[in-house]
Amino acid sequence: MSQELPLAGMKVVDLSQFLAGPYCSMFLADFGAEVVKVEMPGVGDGYRRAGPPFKNGVSACFLSVNRNKKSVTIDLKKPRGREMLLKLLADADVLLENFRPGTMEKLGLDYDVVSEVNPAIIYCSISAYGQTGPSALKGGFDLILQGVGGIMGITGQEDGPPVKAGVSVTDVGAGLLGAFAILTAYAYRQRTGLGQHIDTSLLECAVSWHSFMASAYFMTGQVPTRLGSAHSVAVPYQAFKTKDGYINVAAATQALWETLCRVLNAEHLLGDTRFVTGEDRLKNRAELVAIIEEFFAADVSEAWLSRLDEAGLPCGPIYRFDQLFEDPQVLHREMVVEMEHPQAGRIKTLAVPIKLSRTPGSIRTAPPLLGEHTREVLLSLGYSDDDIEALRNDKVI
Repeated sequence: MSQELPLAGMKVVDLSQFLAGPYCSMFLADFGAEVVKVEMPGVGDGYRRAGPPFKNGVSACFLSVNRNKKSVTIDLKKPRGREMLLKLLADADVLLENFRPGTMEKLGLDYDVVSEVNPAIIYCSISAYGQTGPSALKGGFDLILQGVGGIMGITGQEDGPPVKAGVSVTDVGAGLLGAFAILTAYAYRQRTGLGQHIDTSLLECAVSWHSFMASAYFMTGQVPTRLGSAHSVAVPYQAFKTKDGYINVAAATQALWETLCRVLNAEHLLGDTRFVTGEDRLKNRAELVAIIEEFFAADVSEAWLSRLDEAGLPCGPIYRFDQLFEDPQVLHREMVVEMEHPQAGRIKTLAVPIKLSRTPGSIRTAPPLLGEHTREVLLSLGYSDDDIEALRNDKVI
């Protein structure tokens, strides 16, 4: 097995903060890219102050997405700071930013300027709404884009208020889209030597999640409604209340429906004309769900999950975090790791979720302290100790 990380040699200059951009660069760093995180002197990434919780003054939010990176502080609003960044970008492969559109242009660091310094640069911009269009200059966070992007319009109970997903799906999704786009552009540049500008957004991420539901809407013109945990084209496929809690059951095919009837000792439902086909079950969703709920209410979750598993029917518990991180499969897949942080001490973090057989990703360094690597990086660019001290005195770094 090769010990070389697959992205070794890739240099990423990361100007992003909060979640979408740092999530993107974290994945690149996990697989070997050198990620130089550029932050404002004395201030840093806004995620450094997000909380609680904090451990020894270190934010859990910041720790979650900034491992395997170096931190350099540069004031990009000062001419010498801009000059330093362009020097840093001269041999970089990627520039990543998630400012509001127009900000990089005001700083004199837009794609046209940077590509003159480095024509091969892959310049990735992640924003709320994209770099162009009538909403481009609007600010936005995950909550806003889950609403604008239609996710909250189909999430929650039909007669209840709009509900956002419990995790920041548009931020994390846009970060993953950014990482995919960077690697796609990197592969193209390997063949042609040409860089390019990548433009993706939380909005486009949200819209892209809709897949088959959007396809159904385009086909029928029918606006999908909120269904709680249920599915728009499969019944029964949802959470069911048991004697002591809830479980998820997904009888999404005809064969699985028949299996569920046998497990419930409800073979008589197979001959019920209301429920013969998948289309029948959709038309009579309310009646069928009410019948099945009576069966599940008769026993505890563990007993039902055991019977359903034994029959090969997809099912599962609905975990709280204290249960999730004790689950044998999660532990077997090594999805939680521990490391030492210079300020926070011993911390736990989520692991790399992709397993490569020859060149697996790894967590090698803890999230950096603000400006921890400034001197190291500037020395590599040819600055002397005296230069660095002068820049520090002038608050450029």
